[in-house]
Amino acid sequence: MAWWRRKKEALEPDSAKSKNSIPKGLWSKCESCGEITYTDELVANLRVCPVCQHHAPMPTAERIAATVDEGTWQELDQELRSGDPLEFHDQQPYPDRLARAMRSAGPGDAFLSGLGDVDGVPVSVGFFAFEFMGGSMGSVVGEKVTRVFERALETQRPALVLSASGGARMQEGVLSLMQMAKTSAARARLREAKLPYISVVLHPTTGGVAASFAMLGDLVLAEPKALVGFAGPRVIQQTIGQDLPKGFQRAEFLLEHGMVDRIVPRLEMKEQLGTLLRLMMGAPPRPVPPEPEPTDDGEPDGDGEPVAAPS
Repeated sequence: MAWWRRKKEALEPDSAKSKNSIPKGLWSKCESCGEITYTDELVANLRVCPVCQHHAPMPTAERIAATVDEGTWQELDQELRSGDPLEFHDQQPYPDRLARAMRSAGPGDAFLSGLGDVDGVPVSVGFFAFEFMGGSMGSVVGEKVTRVFERALETQRPALVLSASGGARMQEGVLSLMQMAKTSAARARLREAKLPYISVVLHPTTGGVAASFAMLGDLVLAEPKALVGFAGPRVIQQTIGQDLPKGFQRAEFLLEHGMVDRIVPRLEMKEQLGTLLRLMMGAPPRPVPPEPEPTDDGEPDGDGEPVAAPS
């Protein structure tokens, strides 16, 4: 068999080249229907499957770009960092976990806050970064959410928070649970000032985030099939020892039972947010661009300019 070994060794370099000929990440497979799509096309479609409309996880940077008008996003509170007052240590020290999260998800924490325009409406806005420790809410996240509401008061803008979180951060113990009361109190002050707050719950929004400000919006919107609730379905099922209703804690179930106000597909989210914010602020509707003028033959041309009919 020596001849076969020599032949195999001679072919191995070409085999390796053929395996590497397709760049990694060129294609994406839908988790729902299995459709294969060019990753660039999927990103351009806001990571919504063009076949079954499944909403795949969306990186926070892409979420901001899809929500806030280009050139208007101003991130604030970037200097805030989590401490370790409890000196928490499980499989590794808490500071090491934070450092690892910052290396993979970027500096900061699991929430990005700032100012910007959404479909032409100035807002105080915040985005959960699920890629940072599962979007868990510690002291820094609670402070940033609170500042979103306080900044809305200062600037007399509506507040907008897009949530995707596993809940309170266990590494900060009771300090993380305190953020539920802190953020809810800030939200109450915004309500007293009669400034609108829209909450958008994404997949998943659970734990202390769902049990506080995420469900306290004047309007609560959800993406299709988003999981929203305090405890997860498996925990509830094991606790009560009963089968749960089909689709339990999914956005459609919550809409049917009055827990969310509207389910909005991702591709329509920005436009609908702008419309709702204008209505809630008593602002005039966004002007509709004029329709192209018809040509002599009754058909509009591409530039809206009259075109002479052919003789």
